[in-house]
Amino acid sequence: MITVANLKKQFGSNRVLRDIDVEIHEGEVVVVVGSSGSGKSTFLRCLNLLETPTGGRIVIDGVETTAPKVDLNALRQKVGMVFQSFNLFPNLSVLDNIKLAPRKLRKLSDRAATRLAKKLLADVGLADKAGAFPSQLSGGQKQRVAIARALAMEPDIMLFDEPTSALDPEMIGEVLDVIREVAAKGMTMVIVTHEMKFAREVATRMIFLDKGEIIENGPPEQVMDHPVTERAQKFFGVKGK
Repeated sequence: MITVANLKKQFGSNRVLRDIDVEIHEGEVVVVVGSSGSGKSTFLRCLNLLETPTGGRIVIDGVETTAPKVDLNALRQKVGMVFQSFNLFPNLSVLDNIKLAPRKLRKLSDRAATRLAKKLLADVGLADKAGAFPSQLSGGQKQRVAIARALAMEPDIMLFDEPTSALDPEMIGEVLDVIREVAAKGMTMVIVTHEMKFAREVATRMIFLDKGEIIENGPPEQVMDHPVTERAQKFFGVKGK
């Protein structure tokens, strides 16, 4: 589903990603972990070209997205993204936030977009909030609306960039429950998170990034309980052999 080869990203002299090579297959839930500043969010943002790679190739569903003149709108219809900070339109109701992209990009009729938005709101437990505005919602509710909005494009892949980091502790569970449900339906997902218990539970594979390089890559039990590198052993509090 996703092939990343020799991916590099620099901001001036700061090398944030260094020759990342990874493949992500259909239906996988890949969780990316590592300390702050390790390049996790930059890696995710390169996947849908919110950040332009300095070098390397990214191929998504057979299309080289790093090639010149790639159709970014077509790419972003396939790849949904949920951000730390929700990014909802404050002047639109919850229902209209979800309807906007399906109407503009997928060219759905207003009736079809409304039907889809109401279904997705029910799926994330917010059927009663269709007429509310973002300012009237809690952080957890805003993030669930943001997930519904991304799903309204019916993407093939979902990217989550630390979806709970801006939430109060009591709201984290409600958002993680929705992500679990999306994962259970077989969606291909890449998730950057600090929630280790959740990561262990939901991931089919875990990638550990350190200083812009993948230093561990495997099932979560292997990466978290039996990491090979000293850096990952220290991060997870595991003693090496």
